[in-house]
Amino acid sequence: MAAPEAAPAASAPAPAGAPVTPADAADAARLVAFGLQPKLLPARDAEYAELLRRHRDDPAFARLADAVAAGLGLVVLEVSTRAGMAVTAAEDSVFAVRMGDYARRAATDSADRFLHGLAHLAIAAMAFPRPEDLADDGYIGRITVNGVDAFVRQACRRLEERAAEQGENTDPATGAPGLEAAWRVYARRSATGATKDARRLAGSTTGIIGKAVAFLVDSGFLQRTGDDAGGTYRTTARYQLQVRDMAGGAAMAELLELGVVPVGDGSATLLPPDDSDDLDLVADAGLPFHS
Repeated sequence: MAAPEAAPAASAPAPAGAPVTPADAADAARLVAFGLQPKLLPARDAEYAELLRRHRDDPAFARLADAVAAGLGLVVLEVSTRAGMAVTAAEDSVFAVRMGDYARRAATDSADRFLHGLAHLAIAAMAFPRPEDLADDGYIGRITVNGVDAFVRQACRRLEERAAEQGENTDPATGAPGLEAAWRVYARRSATGATKDARRLAGSTTGIIGKAVAFLVDSGFLQRTGDDAGGTYRTTARYQLQVRDMAGGAAMAELLELGVVPVGDGSATLLPPDDSDDLDLVADAGLPFHS
């Protein structure tokens, strides 16, 4: 009986100035393919680790791999042993997963789709509450489903106060854009649903956040660490890179202007207190996208 074939090894680096070979192109495409598997860690795959080493040590191969990614409509965020070949899809890429597509799969109601987007926005802000957290490659953010819900409800209270101070309409139309239009929708929505045993319903705010974190886990951006507070999660290097990439977006800037983030003891790791009614506003608190 023939022995099973071993996985093909990455080709040795070509001499400087050598022409690109089909084997080089295959290796470059293979590295990009590894990058499209967000849960795959280089430490657990010898071929992946070897291709990453070649990308680091062989500039010609690195340019080839980056060109393959660009041709597929992918933006290379980082190539390293910690994150692998971390890529994100450009808007016109066949690999793009648009928030609208995700939300339509998660919910049919237009208000729910907006709230799914708000949940992702809040998760990013909670995961990296300070500029230095987002900049520190070694930082690991920690969030809980209930903590994200408490954070958004606190932001809703701030929006309500701001609207009242400015004498604005405090009951905007559901379809209106912006966070000002969202706070009433979120604040009115039940946190868990109306079941007798308080189970989390899909349309509740914690249900929506639960779907968002499940999507991020499947995408290799979060890792589940426990069941407390509706589910506890830690960030991955890929998620940090993604959040950096989305810095400066209009919605992030609008949320940032509210200046609300529940930091308990000032430490980098963020685990919101259980009592959401007692969350204090932190003066000059930094959400993740300060310059």
